[in-house]
Amino acid sequence: QIVRRPPPFAFALARAKPIVDKTIARLAALGAVACGSAWADSAEEKGALRAQLAAFEVELLRFKEHERVLEDRVVDLESAQRRLAYSADELKAWSISNNTAGVAANAAALADLASASDHTWLILCGAMVMFMQAGFAMVEAGACRSRNVQNILMKNLVDVCVGTLCWWAIGWTLAYGIGSGENKAFANDGQAFGTSFTEVDKNGNFTPSNTMLAWFFQWAFCSAASTIVSGGVAERVQFPGYLIFTIVMTSWIYPVIVHWTWGYGWLSGGTDYQINPTGFMDFAGSGIVHMTGGVGALIGAAVVGPRSGRFNSDENFDPHSLPLIVLGTFILWFGWYGFNCGSTLGMSSAAKGTMAAQVAMNTTLAAATGGLGVLVLRFAMLRKYDIGGMCNGILAGLVSITAGCGNVEGGSAVLIGLIGAFIYQGSSSLMQKIKIDDPIDAFSVHGACGAWGVLAAALFDWGTGVDYFNGWSGWGCVQNEAGDGCRSGAFGEALGANILEILMVLLWSGGMSAIILVPLRVLRLLRADDDTQEKGMDVVKHSPNKAYSMDQKA
Repeated sequence: QIVRRPPPFAFALARAKPIVDKTIARLAALGAVACGSAWADSAEEKGALRAQLAAFEVELLRFKEHERVLEDRVVDLESAQRRLAYSADELKAWSISNNTAGVAANAAALADLASASDHTWLILCGAMVMFMQAGFAMVEAGACRSRNVQNILMKNLVDVCVGTLCWWAIGWTLAYGIGSGENKAFANDGQAFGTSFTEVDKNGNFTPSNTMLAWFFQWAFCSAASTIVSGGVAERVQFPGYLIFTIVMTSWIYPVIVHWTWGYGWLSGGTDYQINPTGFMDFAGSGIVHMTGGVGALIGAAVVGPRSGRFNSDENFDPHSLPLIVLGTFILWFGWYGFNCGSTLGMSSAAKGTMAAQVAMNTTLAAATGGLGVLVLRFAMLRKYDIGGMCNGILAGLVSITAGCGNVEGGSAVLIGLIGAFIYQGSSSLMQKIKIDDPIDAFSVHGACGAWGVLAAALFDWGTGVDYFNGWSGWGCVQNEAGDGCRSGAFGEALGANILEILMVLLWSGGMSAIILVPLRVLRLLRADDDTQEKGMDVVKHSPNKAYSMDQKA
């Protein structure tokens, strides 16, 4: 309770009044004594006493004037005190009102700062993922023969440009486009062509949303999934057929898989239409992005057939530029930090910051382990160092850790990357044995290691034992329905969901790719003829007719 006390000078004036009254009484008594004193017999003495009495009377009048002034001053101070004296309730109400306004203002400012931090983070990470297209272009161009470099670079550019328009027109709609409706199990149908991203009133005033930010970040992933396929069909695919496939991949095949998973479709956790309460765990897209593209590359390589003379001649099909491969690998490794760390989807809290750091560490460890693993394996096989193989080993480690980078510890990341190296090498050897021509090992890196990454995300989850599961909860476990502890059985549910994710990506991406590519092959819109392959796509289809100004021998 707040009590207002009068100022100190008010107390002083109040205490001065009794002193003045006492002084006046004493003077009056002294005057009486002077007038009636028995010892004042002589005229001189009486005159002196009368003079003293007159002086006392003057002093008395002066004291009375002081008393009046003091009384007026006290009255003024008491009035001022009443004006300044708020009641405890009034002060409390004033304090609450002002504090509430301050808290609201601070909360709004913090919300603005958090939103700005998230936008900055995702735009930066999305730009890094987009820059991975340069890495894909360099790796693919360097791994193939120089007479097809322009054709390869054109396909990578087209992937980005066409994929952008398809993602804007319908891809986002199927994957995330809720609009004013409800989220659906298979695919959504709102926000086509960017509609409902903002609200506008009759005066033309716009109210923005966070949808543009999500669109941009997820667009970069869509373009990456499409570009992966390019490597599997390099050096012998016709541009019209490839263009048709790119349109279908970015507007139908990939968006549907995204909706099943990241779009809160039937593979996500929940108790409505979802497969089980825990759902899948694929943090940054080992299965959603890489396996989808890798399986498409496998079907594409199988349907279009091997390059002319690949398995029945002595022609040299070695990479024409290892420097381009190494440069592309470093670009991809750099961009992967945007790919994986950006999948925290924000940087507005300490928890997200520490999770991004954990993801970065896991990504780095798996990449390094995968690269060294393949280098050792190739040396054991060839007794020579294979730099191109090491580059693919690095990429294999990166793909392997992408699903579990946010829910495994560092030691697990090392093991995941090492196993990814063995899976990549085994898949690559198998592809050559069954004579499926994949010039840059797109399926082995992205498809096989993507499936392994999804499985590893469940197996190596840092939840306690084989009962609890952390998954999307990050630093904490998946909670039970009451929210007061870890939910039993979550590990088994997540493992089952991830295995189903692998199967469904294989069936959907593989099946839809075959449905598109087989008719194109039958209609002769897919495979370039042997004469074009012999001369080179650059010579026959492009102007200028070579990618380099120096003489070419390859």
